[in-house]
Amino acid sequence: MVIGSAYCPLQPATTLQPTENITFAKKFKTPKVNRKILHLAIPNIISNITVPLLGIIDLTMMGHLGNEVYIGAIALGGMIFNFIYWGFSFLRMGTSGFTAQAFGEDNKKEAINILSRALLVGIIGSILLILLQYPIEKFSFWMINGGDEVEYFASRYFYIRIWAAPATISLYAFVGWFIGMQNAKTPMVVAIVVNVLNLLFNLLFVFVFDMKSDGVAWGTVLAQYCGLILAIILLRKHYSAYFKFWEKKAMLEMKAMKAFFMVNKDIFIRTLALIFTLSFFTSKSAEANDTILAINTILFQFFIFFSYFVDGFANAGEALAGRYVGARDKAKLIATTRLVFYWAIGVSLFFVVLNSLGGRLVLQLMTSNQEIIDGSMLYMNWIIIIPLVGFTAFIWDGIYIGATVSNHLRNSILVALMVFLAVYYFTSDTLGNHGLWLAFVCFLGVRGIYLSLLAKKSIFDKVVEKAEKV
Repeated sequence: MVIGSAYCPLQPATTLQPTENITFAKKFKTPKVNRKILHLAIPNIISNITVPLLGIIDLTMMGHLGNEVYIGAIALGGMIFNFIYWGFSFLRMGTSGFTAQAFGEDNKKEAINILSRALLVGIIGSILLILLQYPIEKFSFWMINGGDEVEYFASRYFYIRIWAAPATISLYAFVGWFIGMQNAKTPMVVAIVVNVLNLLFNLLFVFVFDMKSDGVAWGTVLAQYCGLILAIILLRKHYSAYFKFWEKKAMLEMKAMKAFFMVNKDIFIRTLALIFTLSFFTSKSAEANDTILAINTILFQFFIFFSYFVDGFANAGEALAGRYVGARDKAKLIATTRLVFYWAIGVSLFFVVLNSLGGRLVLQLMTSNQEIIDGSMLYMNWIIIIPLVGFTAFIWDGIYIGATVSNHLRNSILVALMVFLAVYYFTSDTLGNHGLWLAFVCFLGVRGIYLSLLAKKSIFDKVVEKAEKV
């Protein structure tokens, strides 16, 4: 990774003096912290992987119905909900950072009130989605062109699945809260149960009741509400002692609500910029030709699979960073950040080797079209580079979210987006599809560099400022 003169937690120098280092070494046991990181990262990785696996199963089921329109309906309907729910992903990220800081402060009252604020926002947002479902559907199919029959079934899918919004968005709040409470196992259990139930409901509705794509939509709705009920049960089981600290007045306290919305506003803008970048990438791939679209779509799965793994460690960094910011423990914050980066480097190198040695084999498993396989190999070097360039941005995302320093997350992605567009338009005529991949690599790299440059001032030094005020 390229950091230049940026502050980086991998550097051995810190503000600790030699005598402080001796004391710190006794308190901060690296194997113990590594266990904490893995305790948080592994369940998050498992939770992440269940999502694409279910999507693959859904498409496989539709693929065995003898009519491709059902595949198209699931693809289009799923795309609409991906955009909708990505827009609400701020709820998970914002909730985890605030909760982790309350956990680090051992502030049970604030912790439970953060959950109630997040759920309140989620319920209001989901009610708005249901009330506005008709214009959302019309706008979505105006933006996305599909055949008449595909759009008909996708529309039916949309109008069924929209009723899962209260459960889906509330689960974002629960998952963020559990992660902030240093508990990654509960979200993992909920994710596995939701996806297993989703699969079973889909099999029942599609193959027993012959409901086709409608059955997949109803399966998702029922599974999401089952997941919400399970999350509430697990909350009562593990955190019932927190309920006595809940206060309606504290939940609606204006200063806390303002801080919550300010952080979530920045994360929302960040998410919109990310959605735009990925949509632009897909759009320009489609403009090239159908073969390039297929090649880029398949190659992008390599990036997505890598992101699920490195995101697990980013989520671990998010939870632990928030905890140590809340506890005003700069030494542990720096050392933990350094260890999370070490794990991320290991994951990145693993994917570099995997993509270098097994790239063609993976492509052969994903498609039997030799033209697409050969065409994809022309761009495989970009897939090999991406883990090395991209992991820095992923990990800093987690650390910044945990520290609730959201303004730089917003600014970093806006700067990266401008670089992405500039590189694409300057190189696309001469480099073609290579220019699009170069622009995407620059997008990832700029975010990592930007966040690295500002980490010391915006995160680590502020922990000292907080300590001085206490």
